[in-house]
Amino acid sequence: MLRVVVLGAAAGGGVPQWNCGCEGCRAARASGHDLMRTQASVAFSGDGEHWFLINASPDLRQQLNATPQLHPKTGALRHTPIAGVILTNGEVDAVAGLLSMREGSPFTIYAHEKVLAILGSNSIFNVLNEKTVRRQPTEINEPFEPRLPDGARSGIEVLPFAVPGKSAWYLEGKAHPGGETGDGDTLGLKITDKTTGKCFYFIAACAEVTDALKAEIDGAALVFFDGTVWRDDEMIKAGLGQKTGKSMGHVAMSGEDGAIARLADLDIDTKIFLHINNSNPALLPTSPERKATEAAGWQIPADGTEIVL
Repeated sequence: MLRVVVLGAAAGGGVPQWNCGCEGCRAARASGHDLMRTQASVAFSGDGEHWFLINASPDLRQQLNATPQLHPKTGALRHTPIAGVILTNGEVDAVAGLLSMREGSPFTIYAHEKVLAILGSNSIFNVLNEKTVRRQPTEINEPFEPRLPDGARSGIEVLPFAVPGKSAWYLEGKAHPGGETGDGDTLGLKITDKTTGKCFYFIAACAEVTDALKAEIDGAALVFFDGTVWRDDEMIKAGLGQKTGKSMGHVAMSGEDGAIARLADLDIDTKIFLHINNSNPALLPTSPERKATEAAGWQIPADGTEIVL
């Protein structure tokens, strides 16, 4: 069976963000951890012993310490149950946590060549010795089975697929190390237990809900979906920035073309918003936006939430 743990549910910067005094951040600081969220990542396992991460957030060390399933086994001097990390994009909040995994334990990084090119162009990632930490290219619409550290099969199939998005913001106006053409900067993942056939989807960045995307995820047992902003101009209205959600590669939760409306007619057992920005009022438990989100059948998860399929 598939086990999935939400390591972090927030967008870049987390909640509260270190330099932010918006309503969400103030509420999180006053909540005694109830509203606090670290940056988005999940872990999954098919056997409860070997785990794979989807993205490695800057909060990874904190997340691993808070997740008993990912602790070294009792009695081992050096050990990790983490067998691999699957990257869906090259943003800071998806790759920076790799630097916290530099202590010599073997695992594999799986990513599209465009994202691997970003890692390869920045020498700081050389702290992950490629003799120990392999970098395995993945292809869009080509399923693969991530391997355990000893090379054994994991029993899990991962299917990367392209979703509307953009390259990492820090590459704006610069040459992309992986080239300017083609998809690969923003991926969704379908994760399937090959024994049971149960699957879930992870889509933490998506600029538009297309008909093709709807067809892909219809009928899923579990979907993690981009919940960065409630409304497209949210950060501008709040005085927190000058960019819309869509210009950053994120569709709004609300509105006629938002995720809630566009996905309302799909048959999905469990719908969870992830990558939620500190500006998003749906974070607040008593807000009208949270009530509307839950009334539509969506969940706002706490860090540490575990789902078994």
